Amino acid sequence: MSDQLSQDLKSLTIPREVNPETRGRTTRVLIVLALLAVLGAVGWFYVYPYITSRLWKTEVVPTEISLLSPSQGSTELSSTGYVVAQVTAKVGAQLSSRITKVHVHEGSVVKAGDPIVDLDVAMNASAINSASSRVNAARARVGTAQAQLEEAKVQLVRERALVDRGVGTKATVEDLEARVRSLGEQVKAAEAEVRATATDVASRRVELQYGRVVAPIDGTIVGKPAQVGEVVSPTLNVIAEMADFNSMLVETDVPESRLGLVKVPGPCEIVLDAFPDRRYPGETVEVSKRIDRAKAAVTVKVKFAEPMADVIKGGVIPDMAARVSFLTEALDPEALKAKPKPVVPRDAVVDRDGQKVVFVIEDGVVRQVQVVLGPELGGGYEVKAGPPPGTRIVSAPSAKLKSGQKVKEKSE
Repeated sequence: MSDQLSQDLKSLTIPREVNPETRGRTTRVLIVLALLAVLGAVGWFYVYPYITSRLWKTEVVPTEISLLSPSQGSTELSSTGYVVAQVTAKVGAQLSSRITKVHVHEGSVVKAGDPIVDLDVAMNASAINSASSRVNAARARVGTAQAQLEEAKVQLVRERALVDRGVGTKATVEDLEARVRSLGEQVKAAEAEVRATATDVASRRVELQYGRVVAPIDGTIVGKPAQVGEVVSPTLNVIAEMADFNSMLVETDVPESRLGLVKVPGPCEIVLDAFPDRRYPGETVEVSKRIDRAKAAVTVKVKFAEPMADVIKGGVIPDMAARVSFLTEALDPEALKAKPKPVVPRDAVVDRDGQKVVFVIEDGVVRQVQVVLGPELGGGYEVKAGPPPGTRIVSAPSAKLKSGQKVKEKSE
């Protein structure tokens, strides 16, 4: 084979040696791709859930740690509400004036008819004097008109006698008859003026009585009353607000789906947030005839079963938050002496890393908190150690829920 042909065939041969620079570049590309794949997997399994848990809110059903007594095995239903006075009054003025004296203060206990404030009625007194003077003047005009009428009547009788004897004239008699009729009308007008001005005086005397604003009901002054120097009127101001503490009931919203568990009358137990260690026997007295569509709940009214004087003496006031437990049977006095215990709903407790925990809701964020549980009690567990009663927690938290995650609450 010629040298030329050998060289031509050699030029067509594919070299099997790899350029070291090319080999290095390929290796680096493979390493970068591998690292990106690892980072993507880490991001997908760890970073993405972490970020989404803080940017997007998970819907949760809230519940709370409540106080229940060990004797409340007969509890069928629990709900929260407020103490509400059924008899209230907003005291206002019946005339526009300035307050000159205040007879009460916040917390004053008053009876119906007791003075609340005094108003400046000097102008009203002056108006009464002026109206009384007009009455006297009108009465004087009545007297004058009556005297003139009597005089005209006498003249008319005299002229008629002269006419009968043929001495007088009929024209004079007719003039006198017309004058008598005119004076009679003047007397009626003057008498009407007297009645009108007398009515004005009576009206102003009534207004003078409005100068002292009195309590319309028996009750307690709630809130700060108006002060000396303030100008009040029938349409713009409330001088004081009153509430009859003896009419206090607990109003609580019961879900429509559980209304069938409420009996009227029925035994209840009332625990106030202000006095969690006290337990009050109660009784269901009324179920509202209207359902709140927005909340899908019905208002149920519960009265205190012990004397209201003792309830009031114990410091119970309107608008206190309360928890009502509807019972299958009334609690005996011994059971009422047992102190309530904190109870967490059964479905709110989950296992995390071998520990019993609940998820506490704080400002739209959940926080995982460990709890130490006692025996079962009232559909849940007694809390030996953990969040205090009243703490809002997540009901039936999902396995994906993490501490620090943003949440939004929804109804069951």
